[in-house]
Amino acid sequence: MPGTEDSLLRPEVWRAPDGSVGRLVTVKPGMCGHNSLFIGQVGDWTWETVSEVCGTDAFNAVNDRGRPTYLSFYYFRVRSGGQLHTGALTFGDRIETTSRVFGYGSESVLTLHRIRRVPPGSEAKPEQGLDPDEFFAARQPDCLYVQNFNRWVTRSHAGSNEGLITSAPADFRHAHLPHLPAAYSPRAAYGSARVRQTFHDPQDPEWEELVAADEVEYPIDITRDINGVGLLYFASYFSIIDGALLKMWRNQGRADRRFLDRTVLDHQLCYLGNADADSVLRIRLRSWRRRDDPAEERWNAVVEDAASGRCLAVCTLHVRLEGSNAAAQ
Repeated sequence: MPGTEDSLLRPEVWRAPDGSVGRLVTVKPGMCGHNSLFIGQVGDWTWETVSEVCGTDAFNAVNDRGRPTYLSFYYFRVRSGGQLHTGALTFGDRIETTSRVFGYGSESVLTLHRIRRVPPGSEAKPEQGLDPDEFFAARQPDCLYVQNFNRWVTRSHAGSNEGLITSAPADFRHAHLPHLPAAYSPRAAYGSARVRQTFHDPQDPEWEELVAADEVEYPIDITRDINGVGLLYFASYFSIIDGALLKMWRNQGRADRRFLDRTVLDHQLCYLGNADADSVLRIRLRSWRRRDDPAEERWNAVVEDAASGRCLAVCTLHVRLEGSNAAAQ
């Protein structure tokens, strides 16, 4: 195609000395917007990276019985370094992603991603890997960081999305993977959230309650929410929760434009279950506001199966409502 750089059509991909997988890609319309498209793209990068470093094809994985097994998302965290956030990306942006996989035994993996904008014409930097200290203790303001904790699962009953059980592919290699320092493990965070149904501490004196309780019911949309193997798609949880939060927002008499202009500084989601296509979900909502800076809020969503009360997900967002567009540039 005359006048089109080859790298615009095909991403550049490399391996760094620390085992990280790097990519230089162009953001396309199907990767961005006020939706969960970018989240879905990051999930694809997780599957690609695990496939690359663990010797298994995550897209066609089977266990030792020949049954399909899926690299399911159990914990998903997106953190802004302060300037770049998911809502700031648009098509045409050039971004460099660096992804590194860490071992968590024979049935789980943790993947860290660093994402940053780069000027047009920038060259790949394969020597730059990803040190976990940067992710947890020294985040760069112009970067976006994503943490995925995944478990291999398979269906326990044919045709049902309830009762998924752990089951790794027969060719999954993990012994060579590096391990995160114990202080960086996500288990304490998602373990607490599972019990308390929030990643926020409601007793934190720096935050005051804004919305004590709100509730939304959501019938699963089979034209949008179900993936190619019949499971409730992991990225659909993000859009379902965003839709519920928008209703809570409107119930406070707030304008849609300001909701779109929010900056999500930290987004944590723990997946506790899946649901069948004919399910109705109940999303219970709360929010808090920082006492000394009302522009900062935390929003919480608990997703349940409306019929059984079974908890499917716990999600907490830390957002900034004023100056979000300026901060993103």
